[in-house]
Amino acid sequence: MTNATAQSKCSGIVDLLRVMKKIEAIIKPFKLGDVREALIEIGVEGVTVTEVKMLGRHADHTGMSRSGEYISEFLPKLKFEVVVADNRVNRTIRAIVGKARTGRINDGKVFVVPVQQAIRIRTGERGEAAV
Repeated sequence: MTNATAQSKCSGIVDLLRVMKKIEAIIKPFKLGDVREALIEIGVEGVTVTEVKMLGRHADHTGMSRSGEYISEFLPKLKFEVVVADNRVNRTIRAIVGKARTGRINDGKVFVVPVQQAIRIRTGERGEAAV
C-alpha cells in the first residue's frame, strides 16, 4: 500500500468519526421569527423550514376556513431542519429551545440524528464543508 493510499483511507476514517448531526425542531408557527433570529445570531445557516401538522396529546384545534369554522385533530406547526458540526449541536439546541419555549402545552419537540455524509451538489464539497 502506498503512502497516498494509506492517507486516503485514514482521511475517510476521520471523516466518518466527525459525524455531523441533523437537528429537527417542530415549533409553533408564531415562533418562526424568534428562532430564526437566534440561529442567525449563533451563525447557523442553511436551515430548511417546512409547514407541517402535528397530531399529539392535545385537545382538538379549532380553525377558520373560507367555508367557516372547523375542528381538526392536527395542529399547524413548523419544522426546522439543519445539519451542524458535532461541536455546534448543543449551542444550536439551546438557541432553538430558548426561543421556541412558551411554557404551554404543544411547544414542540427537538430531534437530533447522526448524519454520515453531506455533499454540496454544486461544488462536490463533502462533510462539514458542505453544510
